[in-house]
Amino acid sequence: MRIERLNALSDNYIFGWWDPGHGGGTGGVVVDPGDARPVLAWLDRVGAILTAILITHHHWDHVTGIDALVRRFPNVRVYGGAADRDRIPHQTDFLQDGDRLQLLGRDLEVLFLPGHTLGHVAYYVVPLGDLPGELFCGDVLFGGGCGRLKEGTPAQMLDSLRRLRSLPDDTRVWCAHEYTLGNLKFALTVDGENESLRSRYGQVEKARSRGEATIPLSLGLEKATNPFLRWDVPALQRAVAGRDELQTFSRLRGRKDLF
Repeated sequence: MRIERLNALSDNYIFGWWDPGHGGGTGGVVVDPGDARPVLAWLDRVGAILTAILITHHHWDHVTGIDALVRRFPNVRVYGGAADRDRIPHQTDFLQDGDRLQLLGRDLEVLFLPGHTLGHVAYYVVPLGDLPGELFCGDVLFGGGCGRLKEGTPAQMLDSLRRLRSLPDDTRVWCAHEYTLGNLKFALTVDGENESLRSRYGQVEKARSRGEATIPLSLGLEKATNPFLRWDVPALQRAVAGRDELQTFSRLRGRKDLF
């Protein structure tokens, strides 16, 4: 399984994956194609036939490319959450929490993660042998941050992030936007004594100055430096005067919205 990060729109990432060991004509999978053009160019370059489109949620910058891709590959399956029925173009498969898929020889688990939207799902590629898990999480978790609450509640988002935090530290996280540097700038305002966070900020600042992407992320590093996965850390609770985990998370999200 090889994953490629495809740049799209202003700061979106689309992810394409395939098994290059199968040679030309192998199946390809794409996640959240907000624009068909980079996907079609990638498929032509690697010689893959699109067999599956995985959609995390219905927002336009994640689904706009579906129509053109279906015209080119009319037999492609379009997967999305059942709660997004009628909001994802050409959807063929309506997924529930805990559903399992097998694509290109890998098992995927569907995670229902409301908060950013009410129907948001993520796709967790289950570890295989020495290969780590791969998490395609859309707009739930970002580098150093989390998604805005467009439709859901703080409690829903907290529960969704709690589920992601329970995954193994070596999980690679493929989130859909390049927001890491800005998120870490905010994180320093509430968790500035965190040595791991300060070190990470310096590394990311240098990487972005060179035009390098920060995705994929290490989930273990997110647990150590992302304030939206650290709602139960006393120093963060004191920083926002949070009495409990939910209030701490809510106040963190509110501050970030105004940052």
